[in-house]
Amino acid sequence: MATAAKYVESTSAQKTKEAIALLRADHKLVNDLFEEYEKSRSAAKKKALVKQICTELTIHAQIEEEIFYPAAKKALQDKELIPEATVEHATLKDLIAQVEGLEPDGEMFDAKIKVLSEYVKHHVKEEQNEIFPKVKASKLDLVELGAQLTERKEELLAAALH
Repeated sequence: MATAAKYVESTSAQKTKEAIALLRADHKLVNDLFEEYEKSRSAAKKKALVKQICTELTIHAQIEEEIFYPAAKKALQDKELIPEATVEHATLKDLIAQVEGLEPDGEMFDAKIKVLSEYVKHHVKEEQNEIFPKVKASKLDLVELGAQLTERKEELLAAALH
């Protein structure tokens, strides 16, 4: 299982990871965690995976909303993609609130995780296919933005681990 601590170690050594690469790495990590959940039959493992999924998604959404989305919205002069992504984040947060801290107690819990997974996949697809290419083509300094995202993510992960 991938851990947040390992992630902090790996990102600390790579302060210059550009913003889109960092966000894509987050997307892949969460996708891998959902796949691991699907395969798991152990309630304890499922609970640990859901805790990590919720932490990763919450922090990822926060750094996007605080840093990436405002920069992208300004650079793209966007009035549609970023507001839509922000609304999708609100729905994700509602789904996270429905499962966070609960025991994996059967089919309804599994169904909520499945819906969360599908919703995340939909959101990621839109970001990666619509927002990211436009941001890459903009004049945004993605290395500087990546450094800001990494720094904030490390702060939030450190707070979440304590």
